[in-house]
Amino acid sequence: MQKKDLNDWEKFIPKNIDIIHLSANYKPKTDIPYIITVHGNGQPGEVFPKNSVFLSKKHAENHNATAYIYNGIDLEEYPFNPKQNQAWENFFFLGKGSWSVKNLKQCIHVTKRNKKHLHIIGGRSFIPSTYIHSYGPLGGQEKLDVMNKCDALLFPVLWHEPFGIAIIEAMALGKPVIGSPYGSLPELINEDTGFICNNYEDLAKIVKNNTKKFEAEKIRDYVKSNFAIKKYTEENINLYEKVINYKQLNEGNPGWKSTVKPEKLTYRSIASSVKKL
Repeated sequence: MQKKDLNDWEKFIPKNIDIIHLSANYKPKTDIPYIITVHGNGQPGEVFPKNSVFLSKKHAENHNATAYIYNGIDLEEYPFNPKQNQAWENFFFLGKGSWSVKNLKQCIHVTKRNKKHLHIIGGRSFIPSTYIHSYGPLGGQEKLDVMNKCDALLFPVLWHEPFGIAIIEAMALGKPVIGSPYGSLPELINEDTGFICNNYEDLAKIVKNNTKKFEAEKIRDYVKSNFAIKKYTEENINLYEKVINYKQLNEGNPGWKSTVKPEKLTYRSIASSVKKL
């Protein structure tokens, strides 16, 4: 497809297909049934079609919707080689470190403060420290090697995370996750798979001296039961059948509930409970 055709892509749709599945907020001009998976948070005033699917229950609720399917991963891409249980010394950050809502800044601060190692995948730190290790973007075996040598994922986001696929990537390797109470995280992280921290001091306490022993096999099984690619596929097929039979996935048109941009909303609301760095 040539670049000039990108705005006229519908002409390439075969006439005999049953459904269109999009990953962008766009209403096709065709009569073919369609659904849209909403991967991020909408903006104030943005309206989505009724057949939009969100990534978690909270993600849907934040857009006045009910339809959602959790993301899935192929567990064959995450070979399971759990570490022996021991004191936590190595943590990893996995995400777009330049985006402030991902909260790399506090991850660096809390690990340095407690003389623990932080391995940063997907971001860089230019702070000279023997405890901070920056790798930039990694994929494949390089990424797995860094994750496997760590004890837990730090994921204390400062916004309503739609899903957080890094969470289930970590759990697929048997790694517990330390997260914040925003967006989908309380749905994904439970007492067998990690911690929810309500403020910086909670986070610091766990990083400094975790006394809870997690079972890597139980964490891996949790991903198998809830986030395997087969389950994700089956749930999408169920929605396809509804839409093909002219059923709407949401009663009304979804849209971001707040007049504040999503990347600003949570940060403002928790400013008083998060330690200034």
